[in-house]
Amino acid sequence: MRPLFLVLAAASCRASPEPMTPFDDDVAFLKENVEVLVLSDGAARVAVVPEYQGRVMTSTSGSTSYGWLNRSAIDDGERQPHINVFGGEDRFWLGPEGGQFSIFFEEGASFDLEHWQTPEPIDWGAWTLADGDSRRATFRKAISLVNYSGTAFSLDAERTIRVLARDELDLDVPSDVNVVAFESENTITNTGEEAWAKETGLLSIWILGMFKPSPTTTVAIPFLSGPEDELGPIVNDAYFGKVPEGRLRIGDGVLYFRGDGEYRSKIGISRRRARPWMGSYDSSGGVLTLVKYTLPDDAVDYVNSMWEIQDDPFAGDVVNSYNDGPPAPGAKPLGPFYELESSSPAAALAPGESFTHVHRTYHFEGSPAALDAIARATLSVGIETIATAFE
Repeated sequence: MRPLFLVLAAASCRASPEPMTPFDDDVAFLKENVEVLVLSDGAARVAVVPEYQGRVMTSTSGSTSYGWLNRSAIDDGERQPHINVFGGEDRFWLGPEGGQFSIFFEEGASFDLEHWQTPEPIDWGAWTLADGDSRRATFRKAISLVNYSGTAFSLDAERTIRVLARDELDLDVPSDVNVVAFESENTITNTGEEAWAKETGLLSIWILGMFKPSPTTTVAIPFLSGPEDELGPIVNDAYFGKVPEGRLRIGDGVLYFRGDGEYRSKIGISRRRARPWMGSYDSSGGVLTLVKYTLPDDAVDYVNSMWEIQDDPFAGDVVNSYNDGPPAPGAKPLGPFYELESSSPAAALAPGESFTHVHRTYHFEGSPAALDAIARATLSVGIETIATAFE
């Protein structure tokens, strides 16, 4: 019997047109190295790779390929230390990254790149494709981890990737706008014998999307306005040192951050400031990218991923954006790429208990006038304001 993912891939992949579109070219390249599952709803297509932990590698609304692929790493196929950067629009990670409850640093290790290591189950090797059809695929993985403080975790992870039909978007999309939208529904279950507790560390679901940078790409993240003595700082920009002026701007209820892939930097928004949307706009490509994620009203605790022993390990960020660039003068960047990321609340799970986090990605391609209403409805700002944020 043929493996399920081969059957699904054969059923859902379409014959490549002539000439090949950028998306078809990316899929053809991936197929030279790994098995690819293409989910679709009309012209909207999403390429998923079971070998890369069931991640969404790229998508299209017709021809443009929206995800960033690290072609050299994919083509090489050799396992790398610290992290295997294959790219992809939606990959499953777990937090926290840093601190006394980190799952990326061994007990007693220094919080630096030399000692940083992505846990194997979320970095290398296939997840089992358990079920699916032409629009949906479900992946599963049993995971064992030990955090910086020595706490052991046993869990099952499950994620379902689903292409969304145009009428499922809950947005008014003009007929002349091309769109692709998909979601990952991510669930973790405590399969151990002990409850997960704040005193010994908790885990969170962390979804990261990697996209192609450009000089005309600006990330826009709406935030809840209000005084800092009540809501705390508007933005955390201390991950890799303070973001220089001209790369981060605080507007009226919206943060603007460069997605040009030219300067390594990262920002985050806390729970008290977060809203359930973030996005980016590439003015030269005419592409508006949005992310909507689960933001429970009663959630308070989010794991802290700062690379240090922390005073408050559950005062972490809900959303992040990362802009790649050289980590040191003369060094090569990882990509370059930029990222839009969301995290679930810290999961204090009893044995057998589960928690789910949903992360949706949308790409709209059209004229500025056609995209303006979508941006205002989701990001609370018009397209022109995003496009000229750093002028």
